[in-house]
Amino acid sequence: MSNERVKMRKQLGLLEGVAIILGIIFGSGIFISPKEVLEKTGSVWGAISVWIICGLLATLGALSYAELGTTLAQSGGDYHYINEAFGPLPAFLYLWDANLIFVPSTNAIMALTFANNLLEPLFPNCPIDPLSQKLIAAVTICLITFINAYDVKFTTRIQNVFMFTKIFALIVIIIGGIVWISQGKVENFHDGWAGTKTSVSDWSVAFYSGIFSYSGWNYLNFMTEELRDPYVNLPRAIYLSLPLVTAIYLLANLSYLAVLGPVGVRATEAIAVDFAAAALGWLHWAMPGLVAVAVAGGLSVHVMTSSRMCFAGARNGHMPELLAHINLACMSPLPSLLFLMLISLVMLIPNSLTSLITYCTVVESFFTTLSCSAVLWLRYKKPELARPIKVALWKPCVFVSTSALLLVVPVASEPAAVVAGALITLSGVPVYLLLVRARPNLLHAASTKFTHFCQKLFFSAVEDKEQ
Repeated sequence: MSNERVKMRKQLGLLEGVAIILGIIFGSGIFISPKEVLEKTGSVWGAISVWIICGLLATLGALSYAELGTTLAQSGGDYHYINEAFGPLPAFLYLWDANLIFVPSTNAIMALTFANNLLEPLFPNCPIDPLSQKLIAAVTICLITFINAYDVKFTTRIQNVFMFTKIFALIVIIIGGIVWISQGKVENFHDGWAGTKTSVSDWSVAFYSGIFSYSGWNYLNFMTEELRDPYVNLPRAIYLSLPLVTAIYLLANLSYLAVLGPVGVRATEAIAVDFAAAALGWLHWAMPGLVAVAVAGGLSVHVMTSSRMCFAGARNGHMPELLAHINLACMSPLPSLLFLMLISLVMLIPNSLTSLITYCTVVESFFTTLSCSAVLWLRYKKPELARPIKVALWKPCVFVSTSALLLVVPVASEPAAVVAGALITLSGVPVYLLLVRARPNLLHAASTKFTHFCQKLFFSAVEDKEQ
């Protein structure tokens, strides 16, 4: 142990990289968003067009992140890119929002979705007790945090299993839809553009819902330092994952619409379960379990990757020093994992997270747009940087301009969410000025004592510097 360097290990290969991207994208979005996309577009082919465009947009963004991840090859993802391109204050505000709102609320939503899919088949035709759902969600968050802290390699192996299970569930849905269509049951596609809405606001919400389902393509960049041969495996994982996701999402939505029809999709609260009941016969009993596994896998990936963002922020002095420590036995960022676990548990207390979801979608989209624009700014600001991968400039230009355009619409359609998001984000400015940049001596002394106490409690230390 004494001769071993304190540093997180490079234990992720190409398969693990693909599993991380697919694991977070194939979370709960494909089992939640189809209903809202259809409601906001108003027609079958309108909804399908949204899924195609969102897939192409996510691919352009992911290709841009391939350049960022190989040019700035450090863990931390968006935080690291914003810090390098635009400075410490915007980077801190991203951390402020992510660690207090984005990450824990997403963890809470995934855990609650997992609990719901676990309880529904056990207690059919019975209302689910909210307290029971929250308790199971809390246990799930704690268990997944423990697994991530205990052994990174074991965690990635589990995620590989989750990935194949999720792909299997979606392939079952796709095959069920193909069989349904091959029997000539295509009446739901007749007059596919009928009922298409013309409201820009509705279409923007539809695009947000679609983009939410694709979100996660940038999460492998949070763990660049733990990826073996990142200059090869990072872009390859992106190139493999995004076309596969787009194709599967498109085919899955075609299956949903073929079997359930527009009326059925709008009416459902559990689209995969209702699809299975209509199209898969006796196999329908397995679908809630497969959905639960898909959501649990997405939660596991989200817990693992987001802890690295927190770790990177603490390493740069933007978070408490303790969060940059590594457990000496497992070589995992145990303090960061526990910190995010506690905030995620707090997020389970409210009865509804709807307002948080709306806020998160708008503000997180803003920071993703800002992070991707770092490609353009760094090309101008630091042209001398070595760029193992250099994407055509039109790709980040299209992504940034389209994302920026989508950000304009919520100002009119959801002004309360935009104002709330802006206020919560700006509330981080005085925190940065008073606690990060100024670093009061009294607070520093108290923080040091607390860090030393927790260092013994968690058997952790700051990572060794590169020679």
